[in-house]
Amino acid sequence: MLAELRGLNEECGVFGIWGNPNPAHLSYYGLHALQHRGQEGAGIVVSDGQHLRAVKGEGLVNDVFNEDKLKAVNGKAAIAHVRYTTAGGGGIENVQPLLFHSSTGSLSIAHNGNLVNATHLKQYLERQGSIFHSSSDTEVLAHLIKKSSHSPFRAKVKNALSLLKGAYSFLIMTKDEMLVARDPHGLRPLSLGKLGDGWVVASETCAFDLIGAEFVRSVEPGELIIINDEGVKSDRFADMNKRAMCAMEYVYLARPDSDIDGINVHMARKRMGKQLARECAHIEADVVTGVPDSSISAAIGFAEESGIPYELGLIKNRYVGRTFIQPTQELRERGVKMKLSPVVQVVKGKRVIMVDDSIVRGTTSRRIVKMLKDAGAAEVHVVISSPPMTNPCYYGIDTSTHEELIASSHNVDEIREAIGADSLTFLSTEGMVETIARPYEDDNRGLCLACFTGKYPTEIFPDTILPHEKELLR
Repeated sequence: MLAELRGLNEECGVFGIWGNPNPAHLSYYGLHALQHRGQEGAGIVVSDGQHLRAVKGEGLVNDVFNEDKLKAVNGKAAIAHVRYTTAGGGGIENVQPLLFHSSTGSLSIAHNGNLVNATHLKQYLERQGSIFHSSSDTEVLAHLIKKSSHSPFRAKVKNALSLLKGAYSFLIMTKDEMLVARDPHGLRPLSLGKLGDGWVVASETCAFDLIGAEFVRSVEPGELIIINDEGVKSDRFADMNKRAMCAMEYVYLARPDSDIDGINVHMARKRMGKQLARECAHIEADVVTGVPDSSISAAIGFAEESGIPYELGLIKNRYVGRTFIQPTQELRERGVKMKLSPVVQVVKGKRVIMVDDSIVRGTTSRRIVKMLKDAGAAEVHVVISSPPMTNPCYYGIDTSTHEELIASSHNVDEIREAIGADSLTFLSTEGMVETIARPYEDDNRGLCLACFTGKYPTEIFPDTILPHEKELLR
């Protein structure tokens, strides 16, 4: 779900199942697998063929659901959602899936992505008499569907989707069917699976593995899949534009055991680490360590390519969430101290290569470098398995202004000095693109590189951008 209508961006996960006697319980497990995509709210909406019923709340999946709640909403199909919000976009009214009731029937929607024209559409709909009950851009789609003059319902959905701009993976459920849609650029991942006689949809394939479902294929950009008791049908609501899957899904966001558009995330990250080692072969060091968890794969690849031994130089407290997706910078900074501990005997007196996946604000990197040096590391060389993030993301990652990105206003040596490292090396854009190794022939191999290059695959609407940022995009 995203732009909570003024740059309040979030990274979320969606899960859906049709044709199973335990959809609520399986959705619970599916959301567990997707917990890394959102830690501040979760919800499940179930259809029993006659009614839609919801259970949702703020917090982690384990905090929101229990056996009694899941039994109370059981049926034959469900859509589910885990959510992350930035400051100001919280509240139970924004927890998805959103559920709407009207005289023509009930409708539920779950959304991962960000509509860059959400504010524009909301203002238009309000002039037409719509009243919004949340600050979520997901609600825009419900109003567009309701106001569409097309018929039948499927045509209403296709018409509404054609008006949206930005990144989105949608699950739309009525009592009779589930509709699955991915934006024409394929900016956010979405996959289709099979479980017995039923069908499953999820943001990442790791959710299939947990419930024992079989991966069938990725949902195509611009595709509309209709799932009901008669089976699965594929349609289109838009022609596929130039593919532009978010590169950060491979770098950081997705779980390493997920496959995105046929590419295993762990193996892609290992290749990034190997390429990074080739690009900074001049560094002399005694040990390689990765910042847990998303950088471990790249660190292993770096060690294999360089011949420098890999060690667990940093240990993660498993009971603390990902600091990148905490809702405020203050909480992010506090979370670093709780989250990581150095292994003194591994790093003391050693020249350490610290592999991380990205530098966003620089705060976390500075604290980890200091932590390693306080533990006795003789040198700390920071190597990053992605290029410098110099531009805001308007498609669903929590970096919506240049001020949040240290690389937007500092060169590599200035960043190195700011984080206290002995050296700093970023993976080249070309190296990242080639090592992800997507099977597409264009220059970017079907990737969105906007946060690295400033070249956005869609129009960026003025209302998406803070006023002081607009001049920077001209």
